[in-house]
Amino acid sequence: MATRTAHKRLTKEYLAIESSPTPFIEAHPSDSNILEWYYVITGAPDTPYAGGEYMGTLLFPPDYPFQPPSIRMITPSGRFKPNTRLCLSISDFHPDTWNPGWSVATILVGLLSFMNSEEATTGSLMSSERVRKDYAAKSVAWNRSFPKFCEEFPHLVARARTLEEASNGTASAAETSSTPGAAQPCVTTQPVHATQRIPDSRGLGDVQPQSRYYLWAAVAVFVGAVVWVSHN
Repeated sequence: MATRTAHKRLTKEYLAIESSPTPFIEAHPSDSNILEWYYVITGAPDTPYAGGEYMGTLLFPPDYPFQPPSIRMITPSGRFKPNTRLCLSISDFHPDTWNPGWSVATILVGLLSFMNSEEATTGSLMSSERVRKDYAAKSVAWNRSFPKFCEEFPHLVARARTLEEASNGTASAAETSSTPGAAQPCVTTQPVHATQRIPDSRGLGDVQPQSRYYLWAAVAVFVGAVVWVSHN
């Protein structure tokens, strides 16, 4: 059972995540246990994980934030062993390097950073880029077959279904349009200008293009610290 301090802190962090989402990351606590969190990391562009969705868990100790959580990734990725505790400076493998000032968002940004690196640790894999891309392509379908994912992230399941139906509809329309005399569908598209706000791919709000640049700059600094501590 969570202490009052842990409950208060995790509630505050959840509200912060909801009000100010981090690009490529979504997370929330279980309805029945605030110490158990579920997250989804969306693979960033220009990485082997692009287009992939990776579900995992954070299990916090009752005395959080004074002790770190265990971290697992459940969706096969080619980067981490599925449902295996990961050894990181931000996980329960290294309570001596844990900083109580770190938050759920900090933990998940660190995990995303480590995922995009090529560093090895307990629980990691060193699959080829081709294998990781293959896992990314199959991840959405894999998640939809996993009951817990459907329970915790129904909006992502619904979005995947909508995209699938739209894709099937486009294919059907293309076949129909190739038939002589077939009616042509009317589709209107609007160009996206560099100054427009780009909707975040997970439906977590809007993200300015320049915000992504600064985020990844911060991520690069953070992963350096994570990797350095993991090897000391």
